[in-house]
Order: sequence, then C-alpha cells, then structure tokens
Amino acid sequence: MTETPRSISVTGTGSAEAVPDLLTLSIGVECRRESVAEAYSEAGTRSAAITAELRQHGVDSVDISASGLNVRAELNWQDGRGQTVTGYLASSTLTVRIRVLSASSQILAAAVAAGGDSVRLNGLSLGFADPAAVEARAREAAWQDARTTAAHYAALSGAGLGRVLSLTQHTGFQAPIPVAKIQRAVASGSLTVEAGESSVTATIGVVWELLN
Repeated sequence: MTETPRSISVTGTGSAEAVPDLLTLSIGVECRRESVAEAYSEAGTRSAAITAELRQHGVDSVDISASGLNVRAELNWQDGRGQTVTGYLASSTLTVRIRVLSASSQILAAAVAAGGDSVRLNGLSLGFADPAAVEARAREAAWQDARTTAAHYAALSGAGLGRVLSLTQHTGFQAPIPVAKIQRAVASGSLTVEAGESSVTATIGVVWELLN
C-alpha cells in the first residue's frame, strides 16, 4: 500500500505594473424622436458620423465595434388617460480602441463633436494591446510568493520542500487597474488622459511534498 506523502498547500499572489498602451472607450448614442423610424434613423446617422470621424483620426475599423442597438417607447402617466407615449428613444453603443494614447484627447473631442448632444460617454479603461509579457511577470511574482510562503511553513515544521504535487492557476487575471488621471482643461474644454501605470495580478495554488 502506497503511503500518501505529507504535503503543504499554499496560495501565491503576484502583480506586475507597466505603462498601458491601449485605451478603450465606450461611447453611447441616444436620440429621442416622435416616431420609431425617426429615432432609429437619427441614431444611425449620429453613429455613422462618429465612426467616420474616428476613422479620419486614424482609428482602424477593426478597433470600432457597435452593440446594443435598442429602440423603446417613452411613457408618461396622466390622470384620467393612463400611460401615453411621448416619444421614442433609440440608443446604441460604440466600443473604440485607441492605440496611440497621445492622440486620445483629440480623438475623443472629435467623436463628441460629431455626435453632438446625442453622445453619452460611458467610461474608459486603460490596458495592454499585448498583455502576455506583463502577465508572465505577474505569474512569476505569484510563484515566488507561493514558494516563499511554503518554505517558511516547512521550516517551521522542521521539514523541507520536495517536488510539486499540483499547481493551479486561478481562472483569469485581475483586469488592469488604471492608475490614470483624467484632467479637464478649463480653457479648451477638452479632456487630457495621462496613462500612468496599470497593474495585472495573478493568483496560483501550489501543493508541495514535505520532506522529513
């Protein structure tokens, strides 16, 4: 009968920071009109104008995607009449990836100008076009953290570390955490995005054999 080896199980967490090189914008379009057709048509026109302006400023078509096209009735309650339709709201969302961060403020300003009052800025996030290198550094840091912890506990118990019995990477990486600054220049009314640094975090679980 094979004896089950003594073991120790630990969790290691590590992170790596780098200057982001990819800015992802979520730009919404909302148009209110008296009919469904008018609302739908206007939303399409505004979205097309924004997309054309983005391309004029060097954003590739593959970095622009549309989603969430929706048309709904806007209702108002009136005593004695109940709910009445006051108009229709058409909305859609454009997700835009900007790979030249130094041009991001100009691109954003151009998109807002093209969409006018129909534009809704839903937010932005900073990340990496190719996250493999920074993720690898995060994994290495997680491994060192796990090994240091395991070695410490093994020493406290009067044992040594043997072979690795199992290693599990927790699903996915923590999304890049923007440490960016967004400033409004009062004189020009434009936004300036400072990239700062973003952090990627990896977590692993490792089981080591304990040696007597």
